[in-house]
Amino acid sequence: MRDTYTSLNLVDLFAALADPTRLRLLNLMGGREVCVCYFVEILKQSQPKVSRHLAYLRKAGIVSVRREGKWMHYSIRKPEDARAAAILDATLLSFKADRAMQADLARLSRACCEPQRFVTLQGAPIPSQVC
Repeated sequence: MRDTYTSLNLVDLFAALADPTRLRLLNLMGGREVCVCYFVEILKQSQPKVSRHLAYLRKAGIVSVRREGKWMHYSIRKPEDARAAAILDATLLSFKADRAMQADLARLSRACCEPQRFVTLQGAPIPSQVC
């Protein structure tokens, strides 16, 4: 008998990984917790659009969220299923060789180290492990 729950998780995982914006979000989270305002600034996309993509990643079970006052912080959550975890790990590892993904990380580092340069980041909590 087929394990429908596990199959559904893999289908959701592949669907979540099939979008360039969601891949960019995962890249920016890589090992750290990031506030939505940084995603908006780095990706140059609207907050509602970024939030929809983050909700998709949460539905797939690979992102968790934490609220701190008005700030929403997102981080990667490893799937319990070993196959899904291996797929996510391979995806995250592939970002290291992608120039566009590395450029996003460089922009995140600049934004975190000089948030005063960005109106949208005034008072925003700085992601860990960036500067």
